[in-house]
Amino acid sequence: MSMEQKIQSLDRAILVGVIWGGETQESVDRDLDELEGLLSTAGGVAVVRLTQSKEAPDPRTVIGSGKAAELAYLCACNDVNLVVFDCELSPSQIRNLEDIVGDRARVIDRSMLILDIFALHAVTGEGKLQVELAQLKYTAPRLVGHGTEMSRLGGGIGTRGPGESKLETDRRHMNRRIHALEAQIAEMDKNRRTMRASRDRSGIVEVAIVGYTNAGKSTLLNRLTDAGILAEDKLFATLDPTTRKFELPCGESILLTDTVGFISKLPHHLIRAFRSTLEEACRADILLVLTDASDPNFREQLSVTENLLNELGAGGKPTLYVFNKCDLGLSEPGRIGVAAPVENLVYISARTGQGVEQMVGRLEAMVTEGKRRVTYVIPNSDGGALNTLYRVATVESVDYGAEGMTVVALADAKARGMMRKYAQDDLPTDDEEEW
Repeated sequence: MSMEQKIQSLDRAILVGVIWGGETQESVDRDLDELEGLLSTAGGVAVVRLTQSKEAPDPRTVIGSGKAAELAYLCACNDVNLVVFDCELSPSQIRNLEDIVGDRARVIDRSMLILDIFALHAVTGEGKLQVELAQLKYTAPRLVGHGTEMSRLGGGIGTRGPGESKLETDRRHMNRRIHALEAQIAEMDKNRRTMRASRDRSGIVEVAIVGYTNAGKSTLLNRLTDAGILAEDKLFATLDPTTRKFELPCGESILLTDTVGFISKLPHHLIRAFRSTLEEACRADILLVLTDASDPNFREQLSVTENLLNELGAGGKPTLYVFNKCDLGLSEPGRIGVAAPVENLVYISARTGQGVEQMVGRLEAMVTEGKRRVTYVIPNSDGGALNTLYRVATVESVDYGAEGMTVVALADAKARGMMRKYAQDDLPTDDEEEW
């Protein structure tokens, strides 16, 4: 297929933004830029942008009858088959708008577009189930209003995921499907908790790579671990989390997890649907917050990331702020303005490797901070103490003898205090006496 044929096969879309009270044209333009990026990831192309200034949304069409008529005219003049609103639409608003534009175009909102991208990029079984659950809870009620024929679900952006046959069924079947999906996801979450408990017993430090979508998280994990995961210059190129072991220069191993990217206006129902995936950040011992320092909107993106981390209950963890894509130039050199110690800020290019060694060195310092290598001798009759040591420290070796186990472990102050009676070469400091 030629490039011209590929362009012709794309969904042609109008992007609609609304300037509410207190917002500016500049902020809405930024949001529409991001919406256009989402559309491109989904396989569409924006041909027209339409904005409307209103103090409050029109209950029937959001943008008002006059602007809705202009929208219909623009759809007809530009051969448009998709309209994407940057704000959330109610089922009745979608129905009213599609009545106005006629059969020319489907009408979807930002959340439906994000769900469509999730459906496109979900790889694992759990990821696909989470997408289907989120779509049934959000998209289906907005589509059933067209009637049982569902004639506008023939294909294209906003229609991927559960599929036409599922969306044509009645509400009782939808509810049964939702309950079944929730049960399947709960079972998978139970299995994940079992795996996490095993990780906890191993004492290995877990580091979650978090940040705005397209900040370069997958590229960084690939560079550090040869994970071989998809890394594209697209929003939400990675949906399913990937965990790989990484050995620090000191020889200690850690677990690095690439997480799904954050984005502004991420709907709460999506956060709920993907909570088990996002919980990787909550479970981590250290957060590596990655930001695209070349993006003019990096401050807003970093703020979105931090707010979502707080909402998930992951705020306040030891954090290493990593500003990526520095090979493309900093948008505001020397003015990052993050409220964190200077040693917790590093500048890298995950693509070229620039600064990555410094980042790893700082990460190693955070992992080993306060830890000491201690030799413990544990009697065979007290095997439970070994389990405790696995849980609270990093066990490097275990030598089983006739009367006891000789264990070498990296332990912090709290672990050393708990295990002091078995230590052979560790004297307590004043800070550890309380243990």
